[in-house]
Amino acid sequence: MEDENLTPQVRKKLSEVEGLLRRQSRVEKTRNQWVEQFCRWCDAHNIELGLRLSGKTLCFDRELIKQVDDVLDSQRLAPVGRLLSGMSSAEQAKKGLDEDKGNRERPRAQRVLVNIPASTPAWLSNKHRSIHDVDWRDIDLEECDVLVQVENLDSFYEFSSDISALSSYTNPLVVYRGDSHYGGGFKQLANAWNAIQKPHLYAGDFDVKGLSIALSSGASHLLLPPLAWLTKQATTFHDPAEQLEHRPRLLRHRDQLPATHPLQPYLTLLLDQQRGLRQQWLGGELERVALV
Repeated sequence: MEDENLTPQVRKKLSEVEGLLRRQSRVEKTRNQWVEQFCRWCDAHNIELGLRLSGKTLCFDRELIKQVDDVLDSQRLAPVGRLLSGMSSAEQAKKGLDEDKGNRERPRAQRVLVNIPASTPAWLSNKHRSIHDVDWRDIDLEECDVLVQVENLDSFYEFSSDISALSSYTNPLVVYRGDSHYGGGFKQLANAWNAIQKPHLYAGDFDVKGLSIALSSGASHLLLPPLAWLTKQATTFHDPAEQLEHRPRLLRHRDQLPATHPLQPYLTLLLDQQRGLRQQWLGGELERVALV
C-alpha cells in the first residue's frame, strides 16, 4: 500500500523539485529515503526511470514530473506542484481526493467566538445575548467601533455590552480571547483590528498575567472596576507565584508611563502590594482605564 501512494513528505520534496525545474532543465537528487520511496512508487505505476537512475542519484526532468502528474490526474489527485499543506480539509478536497492531514489548517484556525445581541428563535429561551462561532474574516471590522476582548470563557458567555463603559459605542465587537481552540483566530483578528487603530478594550483577570496578555494583544484600554472599590476587594490570594515571570514586563511598562498616568495606581496594587482579583469577581461596574 505504501508504494501505491505518495506520502506527504515525498509530495513536498517533489514539489520543491518541480519548482526548481521551472528554472532549470534537470535536478539531481541523492538516493536517500524519500527518493527510494519515490522510485518504488514509480515502479508500482509503470513509470520507467531508465538512465535517470544511477547507483547514487536520481536525475529529475520535466518529462518525469509530467508522467507523475499524469498518474496523479488519473487517480483524481492534485499534481505535485500543488501543495495541500495549510489548506483546510474542504479546500484540500477541492484540489483532489488526497489529504495531507498532518499539515492541514485546523478547523478553528480562523474561527472566533463573538457575543452579540440576540435574535432569539421561538424554540429557544429568551436571552439578551447570543454566542456565535464565526470566521473572523467574515466580520466587517469597519462597521464596529470598539473591540472588547474577554479573557475567560465563563465571563465571555455572561458579558453584556450594555454597560456604561461602552455607552459611547454603537457597535461593540465582543470576542473571546481564545484558548487552544480559538486563540489562533483571535490573534489574527486582533492584528487586523489594531491595524485600523480603533479602541481595543481588554476585560480579564486583574493580575500580572492578565495585564501582560492585554499588552501582548495590543489592547489600548482595560475594563476595570473603580479604583476605590478594587483597592478594597483585591487580595494577595489572586497573585499566584506562577505568574512571577510576567512581573518584569509590567515593571518595564510602568517605568515608561508618566507618573500621573491613570494606570499607575492599579500597577501599585499589582506590583507593590501584590494584590489582584479574578475577572469573575470584578462585578458589573466597569470603567475604561488606559493601558498605554
